[in-house]
Amino acid sequence: MRVLSRDIQQYTGQEITIAGWIHKKRLLGGITFINVRDRAGLVQCVVKDADEVEKLRGMQIGTVVSVSGTVTEESRAPNGAELHQPQITVNVPVTEQPAIEVDKRIDHKPENQDTLFENRPLNIRNLQEQQIFRLRSELNRYIREFAISQEFVEIQTPKLLAGATEGGAEIFKLDYFGQEATLAQSPQLYKQMLVGAFERVFEIGPAFRAEPSMTTRHLSETTMLDLEMGFIENHDDVLQMVERMVFQVLTNVYKEHADELKELRAPDLVLKPDFPRYSVAQVHEMYTEATGEDTTQEKDLIPAEERWICDYARDNQGCEAVFVTEFPVEAMKFYHMINPDNDKTVLWGDLLFRGLEIATCPQREHRYDVLVQQMKGAGIDPKHPGYKYYLEAFKNGLPAHGGCGFGIDRLVQKTIGLHSVKEATLFPRDLNRLAP
Repeated sequence: MRVLSRDIQQYTGQEITIAGWIHKKRLLGGITFINVRDRAGLVQCVVKDADEVEKLRGMQIGTVVSVSGTVTEESRAPNGAELHQPQITVNVPVTEQPAIEVDKRIDHKPENQDTLFENRPLNIRNLQEQQIFRLRSELNRYIREFAISQEFVEIQTPKLLAGATEGGAEIFKLDYFGQEATLAQSPQLYKQMLVGAFERVFEIGPAFRAEPSMTTRHLSETTMLDLEMGFIENHDDVLQMVERMVFQVLTNVYKEHADELKELRAPDLVLKPDFPRYSVAQVHEMYTEATGEDTTQEKDLIPAEERWICDYARDNQGCEAVFVTEFPVEAMKFYHMINPDNDKTVLWGDLLFRGLEIATCPQREHRYDVLVQQMKGAGIDPKHPGYKYYLEAFKNGLPAHGGCGFGIDRLVQKTIGLHSVKEATLFPRDLNRLAP
C-alpha cells in the first residue's frame, strides 16, 4: 500500500512504499540522496546500494518512481524521517534535462514574468509555487463555506450570451452558428433573475473582458465571485455581508495556513471586523490635501488613491480593507440604484484591500419601469434579445436586492503579496498570451 510523505514518520522502523516524482538528486560522500515528491510533500531516500544507484543513472528531475524502504527517524529530513535501504522502481523515466530547476524558489521579478508563464507546466511542480494555488483553493473553499452558511445557493450560468451584460466595447465577439454571440463579462443578468427564485445566489466562475491592458491588475479571462441577495433593507446590508465574508475568509486563511503564508513571505494581516468607509469625494479631498495632486474632478479613484487610502486606513485605523462609497451617477451601470437621498450619487461601494479594488458592491435597481428608463439612458435597447428574459424577471416581481462582483485573482494576489494578478493565475490570459 502506498504511503504519503506526510505520514511516513508514523511508520518508523517499518518497510513502506512511496510513489512520486524525483524532485532532487544529489551525491554526498559517495551516498546518493533523492527527494521524492508526492501530493503531500517530500520524502528523502538514502541510496547506498550500487545496483539501486545504477537505476538512477541518467534519470532527470521529474522521473516517476516507486520506492520501498525502511522508515528511519531523521530530524533534518522532510517530515522528520527518511527511507533507508530503498528498492527503486522507475515507472516513467525522464532522460532529458528539464528547462528549469523546480527544486529552487521560482523568481517572480517583473522582468521574469514571460519565463514564469512559458514554463508553467514545469514550475507548478515547485513546492512554493504550488502553495500559491493551494492557498487559492483554500480561499475559494472558505468563500463557499461562508456563502452556504448564509443560505446562498451555488449556481452556474452561461458564458455564451446574445448580448453584452454591461454594454461597452470591452467584449469578445464570436460566431455562434451564424449568430453573433459574446463571452460573458459577468453573470450579472442571470444572478439577478435567480434572486426571484432562491433569494440568495453565488457563483465562482470565469469572466471575459477584452481590455487592451498590460497592467499588473488586469486579465482578459478572470475568475470572479458573484453574490446576489434579495429582500435587503438598504445598501448597508450588502456591504455588511461582503465585510463579514472577507473578514472571516482572511482571518481563517491566516490562522490555518500561517506556515505557508510565512514561507511565501506574505505580509502580516491588519484587519478589523468593521472596515473603514469613505465616500469617493472624501478620498479625493484627503488625497489632494496629502499629496498636492488634485483628483477632485475624477469620477472614480485613480490607482494611486486606492493605494493611498488603504495605507492611510491601515496606519490610522488598523485595517487595510476599506469601503469607498457614494460614486457619482456619471459612473453608474444601468442596473445600479441611484441614491434616493442624493440623486448625484449611486448606491455603490468598492471594497479595496492592500491598495487594490477587490470588489464592486452595489444595490440594484429592482423597479421595472425605472430599470427600463436607465437602460435607454445608457443607450441599451430593452427589446434586444439579450435582455428579454432578464426584464421578464423584473416584470414578474423582484425584491430589493444587491450583491457584488469580487475578483478571486486579485484577492489571491493581495493575500499572498504577489506583484501581479497574473502570478495568482495558473494560466493567465492577457493581451499577448493565449498559451499554455
